[in-house]
Amino acid sequence: MVLAVDIGNSNIVLGCFENEKIHFIERLSTNQNSTALEYTVLIKNILELNQMSHLSFEGGIISSVVPPVTQTVKDAMVRLTQKPVMVVGPGIRSGLKIMLDNPAQLGSDRVADAVAAIHDYPCPLIIIDMGTATTISVIDRNKSFLGGMIIPGLRASLDSLTMRTSQLPRISLDPPRRVIGTNTVDCMRSGIIYSTAASIDGSIDRIEEELGEPCTLVSTGGMANTIIPFCRRDIIIDDSLLLKGLMIIYNKNNARAKNS
Repeated sequence: MVLAVDIGNSNIVLGCFENEKIHFIERLSTNQNSTALEYTVLIKNILELNQMSHLSFEGGIISSVVPPVTQTVKDAMVRLTQKPVMVVGPGIRSGLKIMLDNPAQLGSDRVADAVAAIHDYPCPLIIIDMGTATTISVIDRNKSFLGGMIIPGLRASLDSLTMRTSQLPRISLDPPRRVIGTNTVDCMRSGIIYSTAASIDGSIDRIEEELGEPCTLVSTGGMANTIIPFCRRDIIIDDSLLLKGLMIIYNKNNARAKNS
């Protein structure tokens, strides 16, 4: 088995896979002040809750958009499993053809998303990853990563709204009962959810117009299940997309290491 970890700004997604099977996916909060020992204990507890032994892993892989936490979590994984851990970045083979002005700027999470999406779905593709930020990635029919969009995330937008207005409360993201709210809380829920859904629908329309053809639409990330059901476009929700990408990248690089 292989331990896979995606370090995001708000959450760390942790799972394990064996061959082509993902055994579990769990989330914990990202804390830049936590030590390697604290992450070791947290990861060990998650494994035990899922009836996994920390001694049963052959290795690990990390994607991260939080550099200060990357090495800390890697140290925790190595300490726990006593096995080598890959970090997606320079020197790691993904097989993805990146057409950006500076390919090195592409986040490792978006690389993993794209690798998995190309493997599982027909191209061209639009991938919507809804986390602290919402990223939209575009893959053309030749399986090249063209670029995309970076949009303020749902929770970041809502937090900005409540922090900058004295009379608007913090709210949960329960589904709104209707588009036209009749009280402050319902107006806020409707506003943040429907406006975000409309933004995604509109962005897809403009991307397809620029490409000149329809795309397969795939969404992932912690906020996908909150927003995507309110979109008018037919968008596939794949909660395990990123970890599947890490699995593919790990297997590709592990096979290359064995053959070298």
